[in-house]
Amino acid sequence: MTTLFIDADACPVTKEALAVARSEGVPCVIAGNSTQNLERSIRSTDARTPHDGFWVRTLQVGVGSDSADFAIVEELHPTDVVVTQDIGLASIVLGRGARAIGVRGHVYNPLTIDSMMFIRHEEKKVRRAGGRTGGSAAFVDEDRERFSRNLHQLIRDARATR
Repeated sequence: MTTLFIDADACPVTKEALAVARSEGVPCVIAGNSTQNLERSIRSTDARTPHDGFWVRTLQVGVGSDSADFAIVEELHPTDVVVTQDIGLASIVLGRGARAIGVRGHVYNPLTIDSMMFIRHEEKKVRRAGGRTGGSAAFVDEDRERFSRNLHQLIRDARATR
């Protein structure tokens, strides 16, 4: 069965991801560090124990860097989908045969993830040397809509490969 994992550390689309999981009838795991309120997007009517169809649980990890990423990878199966802003986590997810989507709706691709990792590395070198690399554009409603649309399709594709 496909499970949706949400890397909730600074994730602006947790509510949208949960809405898609509910409508697609897939289980969802919200992973984040102990400083996060992982329960805030969960409805009181949401099932909290595993069964067929949608249910949700939280996976609270320590504050350490990448703790949520490692916790997700530990539970990951090839038919799963992960929501993350972290290109490094997306790379690991793809390497495990699962699927990954960014919070703006970008579906990470195994054919381009290495070049994305290279760009991230080069930008980090520029910033460490005191340079600037520019920031992200403002997060807008179109990003949320693209995310929801692409996540629906990604879950359907993941189910089709079972």
